[in-house]
Order: sequence, then C-alpha cells, then structure tokens
Amino acid sequence: MGVTKEQVLAVLAEVPAPGGGTLTSRDMVRAMGIEGGEVRFVLEADSPEMARLLETQRPEIEARLRALPGVVSVSVATTAQAAAPSLKIGGHPKPQAGPQAIPGVARVLAVGSGKGGVGKSTVASNLAVALARAGRKVGLLDADIYGPSQPRMMGVNRRPASPDGKTILPLVAHGVTMMSIGLMLRDGEAVIWRGPMLMGAMQQMLGQVAWGELDVLIVDLPPGTGDVQMSLAQKVPVTGALVVSTPQDVALIDARRALDMFAKLKVPVVGLIENMSTYICPNCGHEAHLFGHGGVAAEAATLGLPFLGELPLDLAVRLAGDAGRPIAAGDGPVAEAYARLAAALVAEGAA
Repeated sequence: MGVTKEQVLAVLAEVPAPGGGTLTSRDMVRAMGIEGGEVRFVLEADSPEMARLLETQRPEIEARLRALPGVVSVSVATTAQAAAPSLKIGGHPKPQAGPQAIPGVARVLAVGSGKGGVGKSTVASNLAVALARAGRKVGLLDADIYGPSQPRMMGVNRRPASPDGKTILPLVAHGVTMMSIGLMLRDGEAVIWRGPMLMGAMQQMLGQVAWGELDVLIVDLPPGTGDVQMSLAQKVPVTGALVVSTPQDVALIDARRALDMFAKLKVPVVGLIENMSTYICPNCGHEAHLFGHGGVAAEAATLGLPFLGELPLDLAVRLAGDAGRPIAAGDGPVAEAYARLAAALVAEGAA
C-alpha cells in the first residue's frame, strides 16, 4: 500500500520550524504531490533567512520521510514568500506606436500550435531549460492566460514581488527567468476576461516585468489563433516562431492554421517540431507510432520550412513536468533530444 498525504503530514507535524512551532502548525507546506511512492512538496518560509534555515533542515526532513513504508523518493524545495505586487494585472492596453523592443531582451521566440494537447507548453519549458543549460540567458513567458501551466511545470508557486507597484520582479527556476499570470492567481482561480483585458495583461507582462539581460525570451502561446497571438506581434518585435504538432492529420490541419496566422502577422517561422513522434515500450523495447510518424517533417518539406526534429512520447516527460523538474534539466535520451533542438536554434541564430 502506498504512502498517503496524511502520513506525510503526520511526520512533518513533528518537525520543528525555525522560530517555534512545527512545519504544519506554521502552515509552511505547499504544493504536495504523491505519486508511485514519489513525495514532493514545497516549504514556504516567511523570509529569505528562514528559507536558509529550512534548507539546512532539508536532509533531515527527507530522511524522516524516506523512512515511511512505501516512500521511494522525496523531493523538497524551499522558497521564501515575496511581497505581493500592489498592481493589477489585466485591463485595457495602453496605446503605443508599433512594436517596441523589450529592454535587455535580444530575441523573442514564440512557441505556438494550432490546437491544444500537442505538448506545446511542455516543449516551451523544456526548450527554455535546454537553452539555459547550453549557456544562454533565457526567459520564459507563459502567455496562456486562460490555462497557465508553466508554474507547475517549472516548479514555482509563489507570487512575484513588485517593489514599486509598477515593476514586476520575475522568478527564476532551473536557470530560467520566468513569469506567468498563474503566479498572480489563487490555486484553481479562473481568468474570465474579454479580449482587451487579455491584451492589457500581455502588455504588462512584456513591458512591466524586469526581464534583465536575456539572449532569448521564449513565449508559450495559448493554442489557436486569437487575441494573445495578435497582441504579441503588435506589441514587440518577434524574432521567430516555432510550431509544435503531433504527426496525426487532425493536428496538422490546425498547425497549418497556426502557420498561416504567423504569415499574416509577419512573424517568420523558424521551424516545425514533431512532438509525441514515437513511443518505446519500457518493458519490451518495441517502437510504436501512436499518433502516426513523419507527418510534420513531410508538411515542413511541402511548405519549404525547416524541420527541427522529433520528440518522443515518454512517461518520464509527464512525471517530470508534474514534479516541476523539466526532463531537459536531467539526463537521458529525451533530455538529449531537447539539447539537440537547443543547439540547432543557437546555430541558426534564433536563440
């Protein structure tokens, strides 16, 4: 029988917290997940100093939990609460005379798809991490306002700080500077906005975030061809776009719409990526093509666009994303595939 959340919390209730009380009585435990004997959670401190003290306790905490029957591994992250920004995200955008460069950002690379469910956000987060591991200074903007997923995939869950009520200080995870509307919302809170509110939020996250000096800002677009895509092209000069699709015909139909959108917005397409291209059975090694194979490469050849490569369908990718540690941050065949993709983009000058 596997370990339960109640058992984990019972152990944490016996661990003293810096300054008195316990980890649970001080309400420091956040974002707990338990799957297949893997236990992960975040300890959120009241201050950076307390976070440092908690970090010294982390080996002891992990050892206590590994002693529980059914626990295979333990992953504990420590963070410090940041002052909540006193600014409102969303609202009508401010007029500006054409696209304006983001100070310090050399390139803006959009990652899009014509439909949801093709792994676009997974590709965006892992590509950002792979580029950072390749030595690039990378930012990641989660522009999927209605369905922000990058906080979970990148393993961050605290609100960005705003020292003056105007400037937003982004967070850093796995060597990537990141920002998402999801960091400004309560867990499970829905965004119910019309187009102008979306455009205003995009303008704020592009212009009011202190991105610093970046070689490339990866923008994870929402699926489809709507307001956010238009706002991005209108507000900043976009260096290029990557289009992600699975090999199946229904996905390629929508990918063509994304390509047409970028053409109309005058955003050059850097290349196409085939995600979920192959599946290797971990038990017998048999290779299967669950969604077909080669369709994106054929489409790229037909359209005269670069084909940037294939990415496999692998359970480890999902587990890593759910755990907040992108697969590209580790080792193995999938991480190597993302490293090759990052190297190709750097070689082309796109990142």
